[in-house]
Amino acid sequence: MLCDLLPERYLHWFDDKPKCTNGSILCFVFKDKLNEQDYLILREFNFKQKETLMHSESNPFSRQSDIYAQYRPHYPTELYEWIVAACTNTQSAWDCATGNGQAAIGLAPFFDKIEASDISSVQIAQAFQRPNVFYSTRSAEDSGFADSSFDLIVVAQALHWFDYVRFWPEVMRLARPGAFFCAWGYSWLNSIPEVDANIIMPFRKILEPYWAPNNRILWEGYPSNEIALPFFRLNTPNFEIQVEWSLEQLIEYMCTWSAYKNSLSDELAVNALNSAISQVREKVAKDEIFPIRMPLSLVTGRIKDA
Repeated sequence: MLCDLLPERYLHWFDDKPKCTNGSILCFVFKDKLNEQDYLILREFNFKQKETLMHSESNPFSRQSDIYAQYRPHYPTELYEWIVAACTNTQSAWDCATGNGQAAIGLAPFFDKIEASDISSVQIAQAFQRPNVFYSTRSAEDSGFADSSFDLIVVAQALHWFDYVRFWPEVMRLARPGAFFCAWGYSWLNSIPEVDANIIMPFRKILEPYWAPNNRILWEGYPSNEIALPFFRLNTPNFEIQVEWSLEQLIEYMCTWSAYKNSLSDELAVNALNSAISQVREKVAKDEIFPIRMPLSLVTGRIKDA
């Protein structure tokens, strides 16, 4: 168990937080209670948690990664165009925690070379291919790339998983003068009222206990103090993913959520989810197509002055 990594004197903190053992970021959950020594111990524990989760068979982002790649929505072209316009050079970019490479291939037409890395070799094996995108299995906090390698560093849908004490120095090390940083993520989605009420909200309620606590950082829009952002945060336009889906496409997408995968060992949760799916299929026509919107939260800034 991941709790075995934690010094014994902290174990009582789990008494009323059983889900904290599943890839949580304890430094943030308990940060207001910690002295410096406690913080350092728990930060190291959190890093070991993430390493254990991401390298294990239970990694929710590795399980059925082909399905994950198939049903995840694409980011808007306007986002990539805005990012590129903010860059002073477009020679080399790093897509950190690339997953299936969606952000990498979105940026590929604008850059000479994209290095796309992920801690999950299973995800990398399912990644989309482009001639100028080069995939590798690497840690976000210790990538092994040479100093001053990149004009742009991006993180799509993953910043809330990182160990910021180690990640930001890595970003500073890898950035060229004038390099730009952009991280983004989407959390909740919305649609027409009958879809919101009959499937999206029931899924959210049932799956609430199965999210890792660090998802809260994304849901709150990546607050600068939570992510320990080391440079000035720029204001950004509003971007959102917009798709037209059928009910079955929406269900398939929500079944890629890590919380859904974590819930499959709980018979009560599985029964409740199946019941919700059965009920919505009686209310929404199988061939009906409806809009889905997913607003994006962005973190952007100039890493180093030119």
